[in-house]
Amino acid sequence: MSHEADKAKIVNALGGTKGLIDSGLPALVFLVSFNFTKDVTQSSYYALALSLVLTLLRLVKRETIQHAISGVIGVAICAWLANRSGKAEDFYLPGLWTNAIYGAAYLVSIIVRWPVIGLVIGPLLEENLRWRKDPARTRVYIKATWLWVAMFAIRLIVQYPLYLSGNVNALGTARLIMGYPLFIATAWLTWIVIKSGPKLQEDLKS
Repeated sequence: MSHEADKAKIVNALGGTKGLIDSGLPALVFLVSFNFTKDVTQSSYYALALSLVLTLLRLVKRETIQHAISGVIGVAICAWLANRSGKAEDFYLPGLWTNAIYGAAYLVSIIVRWPVIGLVIGPLLEENLRWRKDPARTRVYIKATWLWVAMFAIRLIVQYPLYLSGNVNALGTARLIMGYPLFIATAWLTWIVIKSGPKLQEDLKS
């Protein structure tokens, strides 16, 4: 299997660019609409409508709709929270919860030496769980998982104070910048760590 094929599999397994589009564009639409209308309800409906359109497009093109459906559910929850409180910043609250939960889960997986990246990527690289018998290879996956813990932590460190301040524009902008760009950077570093780290021992591959 080529390095490029492995790289593509890793990116897709971690959410992929389409998954980021499905979750990122509705948030952008909400931010832009709110700046023009100052109406939380109307802006939420625009975001939800776009999320539904993206899902329909995935269906028409016969593409996987897993991330699109997750996006619709996520946007619906965001819209409900924002409309319930009347605060635009609450549209971004589920994203903070998600980062906190994922960050904690990835951290726990490192502590118990079952790093999430190994569980996700190992089978894709045809290693399955044999890497757990190889201490050097296990350390590679632990190192890669730390990258994702750092990503989730950085998002929280930057975005949570903005949420508390009620600065919707700064929060929405931070969400966009720390969404697609930060994900791609983390996925790329993950690929570098896995590619350049010690390989699985030959006697464990069979």
